[in-house]
Amino acid sequence: MSERLRLMAVHAHPDDESSKGAASMARYVHEGAEVLVVTLTGGEAGSILNPAMDRPEIRDDIAEVRRKEMAEAREILGVHQEFSGFVDSGLPEGDPPPPLPDGCFAVQPLETAAEPLVRSMRSFRPHVVTTYDEQGGYPHPDHIMTNKVSVEAFDAAGDPERYPGTGDPWQPLKLYYHVSFPRARFERVAELLDARGLENPLTEWLERMRKREFPEWDITTQVECDEFFETRDRALIAHATQIDPNGFWFAVPMDVQREAWPYEDYHLARSLVDTDVPEDDLFVGVRETVRV
Repeated sequence: MSERLRLMAVHAHPDDESSKGAASMARYVHEGAEVLVVTLTGGEAGSILNPAMDRPEIRDDIAEVRRKEMAEAREILGVHQEFSGFVDSGLPEGDPPPPLPDGCFAVQPLETAAEPLVRSMRSFRPHVVTTYDEQGGYPHPDHIMTNKVSVEAFDAAGDPERYPGTGDPWQPLKLYYHVSFPRARFERVAELLDARGLENPLTEWLERMRKREFPEWDITTQVECDEFFETRDRALIAHATQIDPNGFWFAVPMDVQREAWPYEDYHLARSLVDTDVPEDDLFVGVRETVRV
């Protein structure tokens, strides 16, 4: 008997799955793996970042609009997807920032916030889980909470004494953090654009990366997935309230992107199977353990 490889990607909001690890997921779907995206909140508090979508009827129905965008993106990527049902916390701004809204995801007790994800892990039975690092990739309260919930669920899902009533125990084998925007990637893109005499639309973004105060995790694993960059971009554009198709993200020629950095990058945070880093596959050590 053979078993399909299973990957679970845990994200905070609709659109996060398309900006972090989307091409990797599309590659693994193409290779026959099952992929489940778990979206912890509905993205109700997200700003409308595409001027073309900033209309009253969109603002008034933002939760349902974002659900429809997510449905389109998951079809493009070929993944399964489910919502955990928590309310978007928003990104508080100010000095000091205002308190988070009552009842939102980021203020939930850890066990309350983790229970739906434990249930999903025990149902889907992933071999590999991807999520954000301890800083959330960037300091959004929902992203930071997503890390806490993912680590809690990874540790608890295999323990029959924890979270009773959420299904039979299942222990995932590897946990990864996204290294979504490594500075070296943007510097390499800048080098190639300069060598071709092309303007760099990411100059401002690169300067922000250089000034970033929180540490960048070491890349342990690079998944070559440039064949699926167009799929990634189509999934991103499906989130029309969040992504301006005329924005700078899509202004770098695709051949430059492929030559500069044909990978998506990860940090191996936990492994219960033998593996050596650097890796070129999220399932290193898993393939040898699971008959596929």
